Amino acid sequence: MSKEITARSQDYAQWYNDLVLKGGLADYSPVRGCMVIKPYGFSLWENMRDVLDRMFKETGHQNAYFPLLIPKSFFSKEASHVDGFAKECAVVTHYRLKNDPDGKGVVVDPEAKLEEELIIRPTSETIIWNTYKDWIQSYRDLPLLINQWANVLRWEMRTRLFLRTAEFLWQEGHTAHATSEEAVEETRRMLDVYADFVENYMAVPVIKGVKTPSERFAGAVDTYCIEALMSDGKALQAGTSHFLGQNFAKAFDVQFSNKENKLDYVWATSWGVSTRLVGALVMAHSDDDGLILPPRISPLQVVIVPIYKGNDQKSAIDGKVEVIVQELKAAGIRVKYDDSDNARPGWKFAEYEMKGVPVRIAIGARDLENNVAEVARRDTKEKSSLSLDGIAGNIVKLLEEIQQHLYDKALAFRKEHITEVDTWETFEKTLDEKGGFVSAHWDGTAETEAAIKERTKATIRCIPLNNPQEAGTCILTGKPSKERVLFARAY
Repeated sequence: MSKEITARSQDYAQWYNDLVLKGGLADYSPVRGCMVIKPYGFSLWENMRDVLDRMFKETGHQNAYFPLLIPKSFFSKEASHVDGFAKECAVVTHYRLKNDPDGKGVVVDPEAKLEEELIIRPTSETIIWNTYKDWIQSYRDLPLLINQWANVLRWEMRTRLFLRTAEFLWQEGHTAHATSEEAVEETRRMLDVYADFVENYMAVPVIKGVKTPSERFAGAVDTYCIEALMSDGKALQAGTSHFLGQNFAKAFDVQFSNKENKLDYVWATSWGVSTRLVGALVMAHSDDDGLILPPRISPLQVVIVPIYKGNDQKSAIDGKVEVIVQELKAAGIRVKYDDSDNARPGWKFAEYEMKGVPVRIAIGARDLENNVAEVARRDTKEKSSLSLDGIAGNIVKLLEEIQQHLYDKALAFRKEHITEVDTWETFEKTLDEKGGFVSAHWDGTAETEAAIKERTKATIRCIPLNNPQEAGTCILTGKPSKERVLFARAY
């Protein structure tokens, strides 16, 4: 099967597409720019979603759901917000079809034009804050901590499965607070939740930082982010958390009576991650033989394949494997026994290697006699012989070793690909020849930021939190700079 995968070194974009398609994560759809998430890919997303959902609830958030369709007038109430999303909006103008009088299928009924057009949500700040106006009257109603799991639509011209599609799945948190300090604390708290999840479940190290004004979310006062590095040296924004100040509260007149019985506008946050994380997972760990998935969120953690000749051998193996499967499930392990007779063991090995299953166990008749099994790791492809006695405990340990190894490997790669530079020549050379994050001085102006992007296609990914202050000069203009920022070419 690996022969069907384009080598990563030959064509990275095609390698990625091959893994997503042949690994059974997603497929193209008849709707341009959209994708079909296949059962295996959706199971991976469900595992990610379930962990995040638990983390949100542990921090006091509740789930709700808001309409897919948003009145156009709502977008006019927050000027920078509409500027940020106007070019990506899909607009519903009519509510009915009718048969074509010429007999050529159906056409839009011109008499069914909406009085006000509706926008398919690109994000939900406007309709949620219009709702919060009715939910919030007093400081006793605060904080309001709401999360929504939903789909959104942003009209994209250049798409790539999971990484950038017109429709995608995500969660969006929207919270309201009595003070600015509480809202900022919430913004930072959720950034930490995202970093915790991506590092400890996806095994991808991230850098926490704040975006420059040019890169902020439309309508935000500050945007915080986690930035990850993919195996081709490009960065990927893995999650964002926004401090919205009172912008949306003022736009939608969301006021509350504070403890002094005075009216004030509430303070807001929003934060989100999407199915883009699946793409990040693929690019961070996989190789030319297929996907490599971290055990903590892999749809399958262990697959068992029998090797036998004749029904007698198979029956003996089946009996022993039934006991092993029960032990593994009791230990909380997601396991599959593939005893189907429609493919040879070697084909099955290749299939589960392609799908990135962390551990493969092969058991034959001779293994059964010796009370052992052959265990293969997907991450290193190392094989070992394990006793069938107490195998569940050993597999639990092995899965944790694999999880840690994937993180350590990704962290080592990132460390090798963070480069400090002080000159424009070195900056360009590093981007072209090495890639990764380039730590350099910037004069703090949007004009310089735009010029660097225009000349190199590199953007300021973030200003790292707790960034050390260091006097220097901007790599492009030579003007004074007080700190380094992280540049990279990115997805």
